[in-house]
Amino acid sequence: MLENNCINEDQGAYFFHQGTNYCAYDYLGCHESIVDGGYEYSFRVWAPNADKVELVSDFTSWDSGIELCKVTDMGVWECIYHSEGSLVGKYYKFKITNNGIAHYKADPYAFHSQTNTQTASIVANIDGFEWKDKEWLEYRRKIPQINCDSPEKRKYFYQAPLNVYEVHLGSWKTKDSASNVDGQHYLNYREIADQLAPYVKSLGFTHVELLPIMEHPYDGSWGYQVCGYYAPTSRFGTPQDFMYFVNKMHECGVGVILDWVPAHFPKDEHGLYEFDGQPLYEYQGKDRMEHKVWGTRFFDVGRQEVQSFLISNALFWFRKYHVDGLRADAVASMLYLDYDREPGEWIPNEDGSNKNKEAIAFFQKLNTQVFAEFGDALMIAEESADWQMITKPVFEGGLGFNYKWNMGWANDIYKYIETDPYFRQFNHDKLTFPMMYAFNENYILPISHDEVVHGKKSLVDKMFGDYDQKFSTMRAFLTYMMTTPGKKMMFMGSEFAQFREWDYENELEWFMLKYPRHAEMQRFVAHLNSFYLESKELWEIDNSWDGYEWIATNQSDTNAISYKRKAIDGSVLYVVINFSPVARSNYPIPVDESGAYKEVLTTDEYRFGGNGLVNEKAIKSKCYNSDKQNYIEINLPALGGVVFRKTNGKIRRG
Repeated sequence: MLENNCINEDQGAYFFHQGTNYCAYDYLGCHESIVDGGYEYSFRVWAPNADKVELVSDFTSWDSGIELCKVTDMGVWECIYHSEGSLVGKYYKFKITNNGIAHYKADPYAFHSQTNTQTASIVANIDGFEWKDKEWLEYRRKIPQINCDSPEKRKYFYQAPLNVYEVHLGSWKTKDSASNVDGQHYLNYREIADQLAPYVKSLGFTHVELLPIMEHPYDGSWGYQVCGYYAPTSRFGTPQDFMYFVNKMHECGVGVILDWVPAHFPKDEHGLYEFDGQPLYEYQGKDRMEHKVWGTRFFDVGRQEVQSFLISNALFWFRKYHVDGLRADAVASMLYLDYDREPGEWIPNEDGSNKNKEAIAFFQKLNTQVFAEFGDALMIAEESADWQMITKPVFEGGLGFNYKWNMGWANDIYKYIETDPYFRQFNHDKLTFPMMYAFNENYILPISHDEVVHGKKSLVDKMFGDYDQKFSTMRAFLTYMMTTPGKKMMFMGSEFAQFREWDYENELEWFMLKYPRHAEMQRFVAHLNSFYLESKELWEIDNSWDGYEWIATNQSDTNAISYKRKAIDGSVLYVVINFSPVARSNYPIPVDESGAYKEVLTTDEYRFGGNGLVNEKAIKSKCYNSDKQNYIEINLPALGGVVFRKTNGKIRRG
């Protein structure tokens, strides 16, 4: 069935070759129809350099199947296969012959695929799932977005909390060894959803972000070397099982973001690699074709048919699977001609610049189409360089994403927390400098999978100090993160301070929750997340100085940082973070108004593993004659953080 707003089948080829068929999966691939009481299947594939294309399968022949006819001058091949019974679940490939050499290729538009060492496409019908997420989708549409037409409204776009839990489905939890079948240790999408949805909801996360679930042949790529862009991996079940996963998340009030890989694809023989015997989906020039470090091929995003393939794919996940957002991987590798290349290995533009103009145009086209149909979508860029206007609208000259991972913030803060507190005074700019560019883009502050692998240590183990100091510093760091402008993301396992680095082959170390410090950290994260969700000052104005004000920046001698967070109605939170192992009493904090102030969050409660240095009673402000400024004098815990709010006498600790 064709999607709403999609072109009809007769126009499919024309618009596909024009680069404007944004429902290309309705035209290409395998599609089932009921005709005269029987089944009719159309198979179409784009292979312009092929001399011959055959459909090979377990319902024809795997050696020489049925020949396809070339139906467009630019290389679409087609055959119609009639069957008395349904072929759903049957395996097939395209046998593509070029210069006498045959290549057995999986269908680039297949909705279902074999996995790991098995590489055939699977006939599938993905229509008919009974969605029950209407309430969630209606809620999503009400959230103000950056794409509204009023510049004044865009000023405070997305006025809602965004707190993401990043998940690798293959290692969040696995089956007990006793229940493994043929070494299969994965849980099904449904089993994961039934456990994951209530878990993340109880911890106060608003969304999950899944490392790529599109079909990939190698577990060790974590999903980032995709071969089946339209097929949720069979490791965890069927397409309907994944629909259940998304539906379950939405029923529990949790959004779903997918990692999406438009930059590159692997060189597996059955995949997109030299699909019709020579470069097709990839760039043809040696200067752009391949990423030598990753050992993968770059998509030729300047080619119209590749644009149809990728933009249709992005929209496919929103339409068919109701996902809430996509996080585009490795955007920097697409934007720069010299990305990870030595002089002489790349060809500059005529003006000598290193910008990939085709990639710029592609992202602008992609985001324009996504937001034209899904104005409430999340389109997030992982861009590790310093490209400007990543998150500005296309009509203002930007790439059109609405969020970007703040990699600079992550690099700075991780270096800071790894430093001996004595030397932190000489690295105080790691805390303060990120605010110099905090509002240049719309940022997500990431604690991502990339930061807890390859010798970088787990989050808690990054913290300098002994065992207890690591936990104290982590609580302080998380408080700093959750109260700093920018939306939030945490990689799985960090919420209970897993000590071991993430390992994609094994599940998280859930047994660590038997130990007090880890259970206390999980309790603290849930409490902190709840405080974040309930405090509009922390998310209502995330992309403007209107929502942030320094209290004091020059506190390097005490390893402290203090600032205010503000809501649209003028309400204020006062935040103080102490990255020194020295507790301080009567620590003065300037406040805007005279009156009583109450501590509404502290990292040092006993229930979180702290030492119990709290400010239990409301603190009345004092006015010093020297500067006529109102102050409150607080107890500031060592390696801790506190948040205060002005009270009218009715205070409940968070």
